[in-house]
Amino acid sequence: MSTPKTQVGWKLSELAEAVGVSPRTVRYYVQRGLVPAPPFKGPDTVYGEEHLLRLKAIRVLQARFLPLDAIQVELARLDAEGIRALAESESASATVPPPPAPRPPPATAPPSPPPAHATGWRRWELAPGLELHLADTADAKTRDLAEHLRALIQKTQER
Repeated sequence: MSTPKTQVGWKLSELAEAVGVSPRTVRYYVQRGLVPAPPFKGPDTVYGEEHLLRLKAIRVLQARFLPLDAIQVELARLDAEGIRALAESESASATVPPPPAPRPPPATAPPSPPPAHATGWRRWELAPGLELHLADTADAKTRDLAEHLRALIQKTQER
């Protein structure tokens, strides 16, 4: 990933290779606004030192497990010298702390038991993979809603 200090401009493939990413990744970062667009687009496009430093800074921030949205915010708050310092801190990124431990899943309420007075259930397959269960003790309004839903899905399937 080292590049000669005397080089002023890089072709896309050279820039990508110098940073250790693919040319497609460089184009994506330009599209997302993480890296500025080159001044000229075409077969003779040349990327400058600012592009190289920003790409190296992105790599450092990725090593810290930051998502691209957070990286974009971080780069926006830094000036040119801050980006240079971050890009040159690549050797420090080798001692990145491990990612945070995964959080335990949120506590969920236990499923509510079916009503004690429900004696049975009617099961309707409304569509492949979609079922409706209606308790025998459901009130008239709930039964009408279930019938309406069933009719609506049946009408949609007939089209």
